[in-house]
Amino acid sequence: MPLSLRQCALAVGCLLFTGQLLAEPKRPECIAPASPGGGFDLTCKLVQSALVNEKLLSKPMRVTYMPGGVGAVAYNAVVAQRPADAGTLVAWSSGSLLNLAQGKFGRFDETHVRWLAAVGTSYGAIAVRSDSPYKRLDDLVQALKKDPSKVVIGSGGTVGSQDWMQTALIAKAAGINPRDLRYVALEGGGEIATALLGGHIQVGSTDISDSMPHILSGDMRLLAVFAEQRLDEPEMKDIPTAKEQGYDIVWPVVRGFYLGPKVSDEDYAWWKDAFDKMLASTDFATLRDQRELFPFALTGPELDTYVKKQVADYKVLAKEFGLIQ
Repeated sequence: MPLSLRQCALAVGCLLFTGQLLAEPKRPECIAPASPGGGFDLTCKLVQSALVNEKLLSKPMRVTYMPGGVGAVAYNAVVAQRPADAGTLVAWSSGSLLNLAQGKFGRFDETHVRWLAAVGTSYGAIAVRSDSPYKRLDDLVQALKKDPSKVVIGSGGTVGSQDWMQTALIAKAAGINPRDLRYVALEGGGEIATALLGGHIQVGSTDISDSMPHILSGDMRLLAVFAEQRLDEPEMKDIPTAKEQGYDIVWPVVRGFYLGPKVSDEDYAWWKDAFDKMLASTDFATLRDQRELFPFALTGPELDTYVKKQVADYKVLAKEFGLIQ
């Protein structure tokens, strides 16, 4: 009796579908839609290691970089040029969804790809160099109130991006017009760290997973992390939240992957099965923790529902800040 697609998806390593035995993609690739060194790069390299460690891929996944528009270039390239390429995963984050909510990915919206998996979450953060005069979040706020043009803030993306939104929420809470803030648009967490450590910007609006290597090296400090409460990792427990400093701002940064819109159901099911196995592994949890990510696992239809809701919520937030009509 032929197996259903759902039964096939539970098979180990392959799918029996319409009489064909389907195995892993021949040339697996993960596109990080930014320059090397940031959160997208980290996300790709996490699953690059985990899928081989779990023997879900027999050969390493190649990681390539496609910067531009904080994900827009990669999104358009996959949808328009590689829609049926079953071997190509693309990393996304909450920032990608915020940009989709504002129509920043051009004519394509959140319905134009196949959302595959969310593999972890980080939290937004405000970073400064270790020698910065700003010791607490309120030091930065007071400097912005005095003269916002004197503080150069680096963010991944332009006005309306996730990093911009984090500082816009601080500005709003402090009674400052977010449009008065002085931004430098950069391409992801790697460029933010480089610009901050090079003295080209004074503040980086970023996330904690991008920042921890530089914090552990002693080159950077975090004024605040946008989590509900202090994070319990040993190296993070001394980083104050924005909430405890009087700014009621929480910003999780979920990270995951999507596939092209014309990837077949059977190939999609193969990937979903692989990610379900990987996400249930204790070895994966260790790799995720090493990259300063926290548990957040969704795949398939559950993820699709989550993504659509987040985009709808971000549209409300974008309207509040006058970013869309």
